[in-house]
Amino acid sequence: MITRTALPILGVAATLALWQTLSVLNADSFVIAGPSEVARWLMENARLMGHATATTLSAAFWGFLWGNLVAVFMAALVIVLPRTERFVSFAALVIFCLPLVATGPILRILYGTGAGPQITLAALAAYYTTYLALVVGLRAVPTGWTDLVRLYGRGPLTTLRVVRARACVPYLLAGLQIAAPAAVLGAMVGEFTGAERGLGVLTLRAMRSLDVVATWGVAAVAATVSILAYLGIGALSRLRGEGPPVLILSAGSSNAQTSPIWRISEAIGITFILLLIWQITMDAFGLSQFFAKRPGDVLTYLGDPKARDTLLTALSETLLWTIPGYVAGLLLGAGLAAILTLVPGAVGLIMPLAVMLRSVPIITTAPLLVLALGRGAVGTISIVAIMIFFPTFVACLHGLAQTPGQVRDVFASYGAGRLRLLISAQIPAMLPAFFASARMAVPAALLAVTTTEWLATGRGVGTLMALTASTSDYNMLWSAVVAVALIAAIAYLLVEAGERRVLRRYAAEQLV
Repeated sequence: MITRTALPILGVAATLALWQTLSVLNADSFVIAGPSEVARWLMENARLMGHATATTLSAAFWGFLWGNLVAVFMAALVIVLPRTERFVSFAALVIFCLPLVATGPILRILYGTGAGPQITLAALAAYYTTYLALVVGLRAVPTGWTDLVRLYGRGPLTTLRVVRARACVPYLLAGLQIAAPAAVLGAMVGEFTGAERGLGVLTLRAMRSLDVVATWGVAAVAATVSILAYLGIGALSRLRGEGPPVLILSAGSSNAQTSPIWRISEAIGITFILLLIWQITMDAFGLSQFFAKRPGDVLTYLGDPKARDTLLTALSETLLWTIPGYVAGLLLGAGLAAILTLVPGAVGLIMPLAVMLRSVPIITTAPLLVLALGRGAVGTISIVAIMIFFPTFVACLHGLAQTPGQVRDVFASYGAGRLRLLISAQIPAMLPAFFASARMAVPAALLAVTTTEWLATGRGVGTLMALTASTSDYNMLWSAVVAVALIAAIAYLLVEAGERRVLRRYAAEQLV
């Protein structure tokens, strides 16, 4: 009988065997290097890879640290001062939606040489998931505990320090576990923007020289360190004797009773404050207006019909490829999770491997998928779908498992089969996890498609940002950054609104 511990090992062995088989079957296509070739290349270049990996991990570590410190501060702020939550959460979302591939060149100009852009992008990539998890954890406290502190005349700060901070540790670790691979991703994107060493630099060199084995070798190392970071933080949680918490980030309902006009007015007000902060920050640091554009510069530039048409054309090309990939990734992930629920033995074999693959950074796999699938629309759409597939699949499997035992017992008592249980009970229980994954997939989809455009396709806003960065057209670069961030934020909010509507009808108890 196969033990539970042996399942991940079998999964990894099966993956390596499949990888080797595909490389042999596609030996003439020069797009897949087998594990044996990759291992040989890594041994021959062990010193180079060791230095590059250490450089990337150093930047990822400092970005991970700073990003999570900011996340802890923001989460504590919204708990102590609840009225700040809408502004803080919206600001955090907008900043998280900034396209990394365009933010990197701007940071390179601001920082100059050095690891500043890598660390900043690692922090930007890591902080949001920790913030969301921490807010959920800080609230996951029995009201009796907080009432007791209040009876002793203590305020929110004491409650935060004595009660909430201790109770939220499992949620914090769950957030850190997701944030660790994201920090590696951010550091590698930062290295794309002109760094001298690191895994990102090696990835670019391998792609430009069409060195397939080197591309697969760098991707394998980056994926391995990301998976180890993910598993390492997960091991910390297990050392505490706790399993991972049920971290389903349902849409809040705190403003569900407010009118649409009020919510729109609130969003406009928050946006105005963010623009004001942008302007004041640039002026306070005395940054040159040549490259550090202000909101007024972007608005003035987009008043030019030619510039506006160029940006809109690029955005339409990007969205044309993003939306089908996004929808396909969500449907495939949720569909496969539902199907595998009918075959419980297969879930135990695939789940550990899927959890590990979820942590592989997009930036490492995009070049490989471009090599394998081509540079056209089919290749780009497939890349977006694949990037979204694994997180959705894992989240939906977790969601399907959350079906209450009493509900299962009722169906069993009526002799209902697995299919009836799946349709009538498990899929409604999965909806919060599906929508949480759909929201987080919005910026991931845009990152995947802009990265692919930047590296390979020569079309879309990703290519436009790469061209404008190389030609110092900072008006267009900043305009593209703002446009992509706005699209991501609006799409995120639309998914959240749809989530509230669906959950209110099918799983109202899941709304927090």
